[in-house]
Amino acid sequence: MKPHVTCLMLSSLDGRLGSGRSGEGAKDEIAARGKAFEDAHDELGGDGWIIGRVTGAEMSKALAHPPANFEAPPRPFHFARRDAAAYGIIVDPRGKLHFEKADIGGDHVVVLLAGGVEDAHLAELKADGASYVVAEGPEIDLRATLELLARELGVKRLLLEGGGGVNGEFLKAGVVDDVVLLIWPSIVGLSGERTVFESGAHSLADTVGLKLRSCEAKGEVVRLHYDVTPKTTG
Repeated sequence: MKPHVTCLMLSSLDGRLGSGRSGEGAKDEIAARGKAFEDAHDELGGDGWIIGRVTGAEMSKALAHPPANFEAPPRPFHFARRDAAAYGIIVDPRGKLHFEKADIGGDHVVVLLAGGVEDAHLAELKADGASYVVAEGPEIDLRATLELLARELGVKRLLLEGGGGVNGEFLKAGVVDDVVLLIWPSIVGLSGERTVFESGAHSLADTVGLKLRSCEAKGEVVRLHYDVTPKTTG
């Protein structure tokens, strides 16, 4: 059985992830947005969080540093820790990200990779003390991977925290159980700004149904909570 997956995001009224602010007051607003998000994250709890490559690149700026000599690293997975208080799970199919240590904010790093990743990158992650899961083929089977994490690490609840591309992939895979969306009191209006859910040419409207569970105001922030259900037609 897979873990329960809650997608937690904060956006402007028009669904943008960035603040759109510059100049005086921008720093304070970004800090306030961050606090509102972290408060919701802590309240929802869980055994870990999931982000994609783009968000992961904002958290780790390390360069490639594979060991000079190594034995063939284990596949399809390597878990350096199975007792972490929380896991930071990063979807990085092509192995583009590198890490300076085995945790982010104290949460143990687990990287989800596609099957074509090179042994040198796996050896680098292993040497850094990080964990990883490698898919059998060129695409990551999200449901099978989540079931593996539940089975091997005892993960029962995860917070999917974007960005929009990975959120869209999880919704298309039918593995998101509910969505908690925090609406920040702003309108960005910038074309090309990242949005909460992105799925390329594949519309999610025909596959994802939503049922409102609750709606509440937390100060100036509105919190919407939806259950996700398969979309039915006819």
